[in-house]
Amino acid sequence: MAARSIRKAVMVVFLAGMSFGMAQELKPIQLPPPQMDLGKPLMQALKLRQSSRSIDRKPLSMQEISNLLWAADGINRPESGKRTAPSARNWQEVDIYVTLPEGVYLYDAKAHALTPVVAGDLREATGAQEFVKDAPLNLVYVADYTRMSNVSDDDRRLFSGADVGFIAQNVYLYCASEGLAVVVRAGVNRAAFSEALKLRAEQKIILGQTIGYPK
Repeated sequence: MAARSIRKAVMVVFLAGMSFGMAQELKPIQLPPPQMDLGKPLMQALKLRQSSRSIDRKPLSMQEISNLLWAADGINRPESGKRTAPSARNWQEVDIYVTLPEGVYLYDAKAHALTPVVAGDLREATGAQEFVKDAPLNLVYVADYTRMSNVSDDDRRLFSGADVGFIAQNVYLYCASEGLAVVVRAGVNRAAFSEALKLRAEQKIILGQTIGYPK
């Protein structure tokens, strides 16, 4: 346990230093439009839905990432700005941090784009399991409590947890439909990831999710 604590402390210091001034090294990425004519019928996707930690290092294409993020929590009703996943009181309090080998981006659903956050490979901070640091894509779900007004902290935890669950299940169903490996995880190095991204105290890391081609 002591060795693990030391390793986490070292990672916090390392990632904090790495993140300083590096976001400008990444450029925004305009994702291609999501492909709406793909996929298996819903009942087949449900039948195939499963968790898998056997994930290949092969990078995902930007088209695949585009499709996946739109399925996760993209805007499916442009006239109202509402999403593919529900959120309590339409707070839309959950942000998706897209962790790639070159850096971390924030998914901008309105622009359907990736906004740079910090350069550098932070995949290891998104989970303690060995496969996480080699997977091509890790999503980290962060709830911003400042968007959740007139509600207790207990309810903030309840609602944000439920809302992340809806998004994660959308990702599961997309992956089942497209033959991708995926697993949702509670084990995120919250201290290291929060420090590297300079998250505010009101921004709470809920879960991580790892995606890639199956080995």
